[in-house]
Amino acid sequence: MTNVGHRCAVLGKPIAHSLSPVLHNAAYRALGLDGWFYDKHEVGESELEGFLKSLDDSWTGLSLTMPLKKTIQPYGVPCNTWAKELEVANTAVFDWTGTCRNGDTAIPSIKLYNTDVKGIELAFRHSYMNRGMRPESERAGEAVIVGNGNTATSALAACTEMPSIEHVTVVARHPDKNAALKPLAGKYMGEGSIDIVGMDQAIRKLDHADIVINTIPGLAADPIAEAFTSTDAPAHGTLLDVVYDPRPTKLMLAWRSHGGTAIGGEEMLLYQAMVQVWLMTGMWDDDPPSHPIDQQKVDALEHAMRAALEEAL
Repeated sequence: MTNVGHRCAVLGKPIAHSLSPVLHNAAYRALGLDGWFYDKHEVGESELEGFLKSLDDSWTGLSLTMPLKKTIQPYGVPCNTWAKELEVANTAVFDWTGTCRNGDTAIPSIKLYNTDVKGIELAFRHSYMNRGMRPESERAGEAVIVGNGNTATSALAACTEMPSIEHVTVVARHPDKNAALKPLAGKYMGEGSIDIVGMDQAIRKLDHADIVINTIPGLAADPIAEAFTSTDAPAHGTLLDVVYDPRPTKLMLAWRSHGGTAIGGEEMLLYQAMVQVWLMTGMWDDDPPSHPIDQQKVDALEHAMRAALEEAL
């Protein structure tokens, strides 16, 4: 790797399944960044500090997946709204010009960002625009989030960014598990803007949903899909299932069979990675960027990353 001037990677445990290297390296090729390389490293919570101390100034940025999105917090400064608000970051950008030293170890200043929220928002925006709809003019009204873990918190944050959404219902196996959801909705959407109910109400809530975001992993949503399939309820809204393996999920197939539009988790994966690339390579100076965006370059980047992702899947 002697010709690599800029190194980035995704960290997490487990990490073998990650498609982030596919996306980021495709982006570097599309941007003509010959000296850039993106890899993946299995790093757990107890190993993160040692990994950070091992880096040299060829390192430009990191993507963080579970279980590191909170563990990274003490090592950097949250620099966009949702990294600050949620205290969860999936992106670290190094600034070696502000390097300090800890004994013999050089330590860069680290900017932390949350691009998961933007990834969800842009996935919906892309789906609307593909159907000739203007997302800012759509009166969605009711959003339903399935699950109430960390991903559900990002999903709720994304809902607060969509002015068309007026109310959110969270359906979960343990409704009292995530105490942060109600204050978050109250702060950004107003009092009374969220209800959290048990999973036994999932089908009834889906029947009235304009936007649905499934955040529970693996095959856990299959029973909901099977129950929904057995009803005659129409699906008139848009579903985002954050799961992308298997693709499509049973829930996506059920939603489509009832007339709704369903998009897979690969869309969220694509867009959160795009924002990471913009930040790590300096195309964006911050999130949101303070300078005009070259839309032609952005479109070319999206096309290249989408093609690479589809080939990998």
